[in-house]
Amino acid sequence: MKNGMFTIFRKELARFFGDKRTALGTILLPGVLIFAVYTFMGSALSSQFSVDEDFVPVVQAVALPDSLSTLAGQAGLEIQSAADVDQAKTLIADQELDLLAVFPSDFDAQVSAYDVSSGAPAPAVELYYNSASVDSSAAYEMMYTLLDSYESSLSNKFDVNPGSQVYDLATDADTAGTFLSSMMPMLLMLFLFSGCMATAPESIAGEKERGTIATLLITPLKRSDLALGKIFALSIIALLSGLSSTIGTLLSMPALMQLEGNVGAAYTPVHYLALCLIILSTVLFLVACISLISAFAKTIKEAQTYVTPLMILAMVVGVTAMFGGGASANLWAYFIPFYNSVQAMVGIFALELNWTFLLVAVVSNLVYTAIGVWGLTRMFGSEKIMFQR
Repeated sequence: MKNGMFTIFRKELARFFGDKRTALGTILLPGVLIFAVYTFMGSALSSQFSVDEDFVPVVQAVALPDSLSTLAGQAGLEIQSAADVDQAKTLIADQELDLLAVFPSDFDAQVSAYDVSSGAPAPAVELYYNSASVDSSAAYEMMYTLLDSYESSLSNKFDVNPGSQVYDLATDADTAGTFLSSMMPMLLMLFLFSGCMATAPESIAGEKERGTIATLLITPLKRSDLALGKIFALSIIALLSGLSSTIGTLLSMPALMQLEGNVGAAYTPVHYLALCLIILSTVLFLVACISLISAFAKTIKEAQTYVTPLMILAMVVGVTAMFGGGASANLWAYFIPFYNSVQAMVGIFALELNWTFLLVAVVSNLVYTAIGVWGLTRMFGSEKIMFQR
């Protein structure tokens, strides 16, 4: 009995390690992927909502006192004089200005004359900013820290942003746009990839495993027609699969974020059209990629193993939306597979739709899909690949 058990033991090990692709995919690949993903996440999290080391905020001030002018320069703040307070507030709301500091006209004299024990209101400094902007939030922190330090040196003789007045000029639409642009691209990539994963391996690798693909290949049907038919059909199924999850997520966002009013009204039919275009092109490309991998695999299980690294790559690229501070302004970014879709989605959800960037991303995805269809056609014509055992 021991000899029989040992024989089975050796046979199973030989079968497993004899297939190098399965062995590498099962043993080596998980460790490599975990290391890569966790390393990336650690680097990304360390820079979340941060600015570059050489960041210089755009700050305007009203009646900036001489006592703070020198300290501001030492802190790396270049402060300009504000010509119009209302205009400056509008610029902050539009994320074209980082911070507005409003001082009393005789700030130094008021601070010098103020008696803390009198109980009278202290001289007030007002800081207006936009929390939906990483740069504006950073500028606010820098200015607040400077004023707090200066206030402590004067025994708390003035206040910063007193009372219940609103100093954060970010609107609900800004807040929703910031949140949705950081979360939805990642979720959409997850939903779309899940829909593709549920259909493509079964449609191609499954038919190879069952032997039914041979029946299709011996018919007069063109290989290109077979490839296109499968990709278009799988794309529709994947779209429908991801659609319900996407709609459910979008409908739950206002309640999740505790926002008042109809935040969705900020998004026009143009935004939804743009989103449909990028989603459709992304699904076509995803299906093409997974179909290529499935055609190479022998079984459904093997196809799913090979697709896993691609899924993790798509998820990691989706996560970059959380740390990028908005859509990329570089045209080259919209030529990179997966990354271009994520950046286009970020721009749409952040209400910063750029049609040039969007169309570049869509056309790039369609070109990559066409290349995938060509590759799948060649694989369907290869007996070595399609009839491997």
